[in-house]
Amino acid sequence: MFERLFGKRPAQTEPRAPEVMGLHLGGSFSLDELKLRLLEPDIVPEGMASHQIIQAVGEIKLDANSRVLRFYTDDDAFLQVLLDGGGSESDIRDVKLWYFYETRGVGSEADWNSLLKNGISQANFTFEDREWLRVWEGTGDSSPPVAMTETTWQANGGVSSTDQFAMLYEREIAPQRFEYLMKVGEEKLEGSRLDRCLVISTGFDIEPADLTFI
Repeated sequence: MFERLFGKRPAQTEPRAPEVMGLHLGGSFSLDELKLRLLEPDIVPEGMASHQIIQAVGEIKLDANSRVLRFYTDDDAFLQVLLDGGGSESDIRDVKLWYFYETRGVGSEADWNSLLKNGISQANFTFEDREWLRVWEGTGDSSPPVAMTETTWQANGGVSSTDQFAMLYEREIAPQRFEYLMKVGEEKLEGSRLDRCLVISTGFDIEPADLTFI
C-alpha cells in the first residue's frame, strides 16, 4: 500500500546465472582422471585438467523448451549441457566437454560475409590431419550456419550478449564414440563497433556420472 501511495516500486533484481546438476558460477567440478588419460591419445586436446573452476556461465535459448548452458572454466574449456523441457537433471539430454583450439579475428565486412557464406559450413574438411563430417544438415542444397544468441554471466558480475553462427562436425574415434568440432562465427557489440571472430573448438561426450561437483 505504501508503495502505491508514495510511488515507490519494488527493486528489480538482475537475472542470475543459470545452474544445473551442481554446476554454478564460481563452483568447480572434477572429471574421471583415468578416463581422461585413456581418451587423450585419440582426440585433439592435450593435458586436460581433471579439476576445473567455473569462471563464467553462458545460456543459449534454442526454443520455448530447449536451451544450452555452457560453463566456462580455467582450463580454456567449457562444459556444455543441453536441456529439454526444464532445468532439472531429468531434463538433461546431452553433456559435452569442449576445448578452445583457435580464435581468429575478422577484420572487414567482406571477410565476415565470406566467412558466413563459405568458411563455417562445409560438407567435410581436414583439420589436424583428421577428416571431419558436418552434423547439422539443411533440407535444401546448402546447410548454412545455425544462428543463436548467447547471454554470458562473468564472475565479476558483468553480463554480455554474443550473436553466434555455428556449425557442428564429428569424426568417429571408436565404434559409437565420436570427437566433435565446432566452428562459430561470433559477433559482439563493443561500444560503437562490432567485434567479430571465428572460434574453433573440439569436444567429446561426458557422462554425468563421470562428474564430481565441488
